[in-house]
Amino acid sequence: MAIEAKIEPSVWLITDNKPGHRNQLRGLGERLASRFGASLTWIDANQYPASWPRAIAGLAPDIAGPDPDIIIAAGSLPQRLLLACRRRYKALRVVLMRPALPFFRPDLAIVPMHDDPPDRPDVLVTRGVLNAVTPRSGEVTGQNSLILLGGPSEHYHWNSDDILEQLKVLSVEYPDWHWQVTSSRRTPAPLIETLSSLGLDNVTFHHHEDTGPDWLPATLARSSAVWVSPDSVSMVYEAITSGAPTGLFQLTAKSVSRVVRGLKGLQADGLVTPWADRARLMQDQARQGPPLWEADRAAEWLMQQYGEHAR
Repeated sequence: MAIEAKIEPSVWLITDNKPGHRNQLRGLGERLASRFGASLTWIDANQYPASWPRAIAGLAPDIAGPDPDIIIAAGSLPQRLLLACRRRYKALRVVLMRPALPFFRPDLAIVPMHDDPPDRPDVLVTRGVLNAVTPRSGEVTGQNSLILLGGPSEHYHWNSDDILEQLKVLSVEYPDWHWQVTSSRRTPAPLIETLSSLGLDNVTFHHHEDTGPDWLPATLARSSAVWVSPDSVSMVYEAITSGAPTGLFQLTAKSVSRVVRGLKGLQADGLVTPWADRARLMQDQARQGPPLWEADRAAEWLMQQYGEHAR
């Protein structure tokens, strides 16, 4: 496939509007725009249905927007639309996950390590999924901490009572700190109800439905410490990306899965701190490793590949 490498490429971001997929696209797209002057066009795959037969045949629907130089998709439905576009548009095709079909080889794939990606030059392996958090530029002072809670998952045995007890321990052991707590779509309703009426002076609960897309990055930027339940892998990587010292609540793993091994690797590299070592994390002088800014690394790699495909 012949493409023309433009200095400021037109980039399509194909989304199914699922928050996790959209966040990955946003993180990569914002770095492409900031560093390389890319113009971004969001394409809602739900508005441009492409059946599997049409996708396999390369028959794309009429899509409004400037012709793309790079098309990036995250999610199964967006991958189908990306496959359908391969004949109409001379654009570099990129997916942010393992390809949905064995025979579907996009030009490039950006795949998190825990998805066991193949070792190929057209695949960039990342630590965790991409996200839209930007590392803070200066030192954060003050005693503000953020707690990010997930819920039942296939990798950890969820226990609301244990999580609530650990939250209370932090509140009691560090009474001068202000603890902001937020839930997620997986957080059990009874736990959300308990958190909403917890009655601790130094704890403020924010329901996830009441926080917009910019709330988490903004709150991470001014937090001196972050605690995350380990089932929330995406939130763990968002916290690390921010540069805030990040700790993991204690939950029992169901098995030694790739996700669990990935978190153990972060711990071994000093990027996260286990619950048992919370005193070390909460010390004012506590410092962890450098931010893990995978969206920025992925944007640089993608643009290098974009130039090479045009040769």
